[in-house]
Amino acid sequence: MKLNNKKQNTKPLLLTCILALCCNSALAGARQPAQRPNILWITIEDWCLDLSCYGTKGIDTPHLDKLASEGIRYEQAFSTGPVCSVSRSAMMTGFYQNYIGAGQHRLLKQEKKPLPYGIKPIPQLMQEAGYFTALMSWKTDVNFLPCTREELFMGEDWTERAPGQPFFARITIGGTHRSWIRDPARPIDIKDVELPPYYPDTPFCRRDWANGLEQMQLVDREVGALLQRLEDEGLADNTLVIFISDHGRCHVRGKQFLYDGGLRIPMIVRWPGKVKPGQVNGDMVMAIDLCATVLEAGGVKAPIPLHGKSLFGEDVKNRKYVFAARDKMDETHDSMRAIRSKDWKLIHNLMPERPYCQYNRYKEGGYPMLAEMNVMNMKGQLTPEQAAFMAPSKPVYELFDLRNDPFEVKNLADDPKYAEVKAELLEELNNWRENVILDQGVSDQFRALNVYPATCPTPTVDAWVAENGQHYDFNKTGWPNWYPTRTLAEWEKALEIWTPYVFREAGVNVQTPQFKIIHSKKKPKKSTKFEKSKKYFDAGK
Repeated sequence: MKLNNKKQNTKPLLLTCILALCCNSALAGARQPAQRPNILWITIEDWCLDLSCYGTKGIDTPHLDKLASEGIRYEQAFSTGPVCSVSRSAMMTGFYQNYIGAGQHRLLKQEKKPLPYGIKPIPQLMQEAGYFTALMSWKTDVNFLPCTREELFMGEDWTERAPGQPFFARITIGGTHRSWIRDPARPIDIKDVELPPYYPDTPFCRRDWANGLEQMQLVDREVGALLQRLEDEGLADNTLVIFISDHGRCHVRGKQFLYDGGLRIPMIVRWPGKVKPGQVNGDMVMAIDLCATVLEAGGVKAPIPLHGKSLFGEDVKNRKYVFAARDKMDETHDSMRAIRSKDWKLIHNLMPERPYCQYNRYKEGGYPMLAEMNVMNMKGQLTPEQAAFMAPSKPVYELFDLRNDPFEVKNLADDPKYAEVKAELLEELNNWRENVILDQGVSDQFRALNVYPATCPTPTVDAWVAENGQHYDFNKTGWPNWYPTRTLAEWEKALEIWTPYVFREAGVNVQTPQFKIIHSKKKPKKSTKFEKSKKYFDAGK
């Protein structure tokens, strides 16, 4: 009888076990997170939308064109600051650089402070969520503590992670930072390029512009090598790839300023199976939006809400304005704030008494075009649009109608017809300054009034700075803002030094002459494990 009872109960017992197993499996599946994507964040330096996929003339960037065709290309992407340490501080945290006390480029290490308000760097948040974090290049360049690669990241390459562990890897490809290497495989004829109208259309300026485009072609191949490595290692299908520049181009009126040449950046995002390929997006987005995007993709929650918003959410679709700030650049003191919509931009120059082209050692030793423009300006050969940037002072406000003036050369700030637009933008800008970034403005020490002699005693400001560094604390009061920074004869001498370098042949190794023009010391570069990817580039793949 007992045996018969067992036989009679077999079917219902089996059904019960099956139902229980299914239920337990469903619960287990609910508890197990979906496979999290790897994240590869590629940053290049000092570059705008000068890629063939954005329509730039003369250049050929097939690897980035392909990446864009496989994901989203953002047409209206902006940095929050026009120089590396400032923009990188923002991108490392997801907050505007001024809000976290990182707006001055470049702070000495003893001046850097820990992040405020409980903010944590994005790599730390990813690490705490179980990601392996790697910085595959040497540059962190942030204006807060912690600031070193060893403090911010776990390793130097994603191969160091544990089996099955997702990775968050960042890499900077620095070729587009001056100086530039010409491309022997595809040299660019100066007839094939197009200059913005705020540059004089001369063979010298065209050649310098084309040289930069050739360097970007080399960087494109390095990006291609990195993407090929993902394919070869079977990682591409589960890796969110981000491509971006840290800020705008390293040309006159670009980097260090709040025009689009200093702020507008390429942004491409590819995520197989999650992002529909072939998209062109016109939303107003910022570099700090990538931080929120990365956290969302990895299922990570920030301890406090970020300033940036996820690219895949509704906030960026409804965004009306983007904002940016510029403060100290090296020992060049200046301060500006900007607000931009799709149609308008307003720049507030907080130190209008200073010239745009006041002395900056990096630019005078890195921008050949600056020499030619100064010579032409002193000889009265620039157009009014070009000469405006060489003026001895700035207007307090600059207002541009971007629909009709995309190169921002016609200032409408004092035109009564645009008073209402100006007032609306200024109100929004002031609200951002006061209530979002808690703007500290400009101190008397920063303005450095009556610190230096009234005029430069030497033919170049560079020579005076080199001779008097022991008498002044340039880090506190900045370099003198005497203008012009060189006599005509000295600018002509600089132009003569630059000329053979700018017109060098592709494939010819010519040392940059910057140290013949400025007093400075060259900093050695560090090698990294990016050589793992460069083997593909070197092999010509």
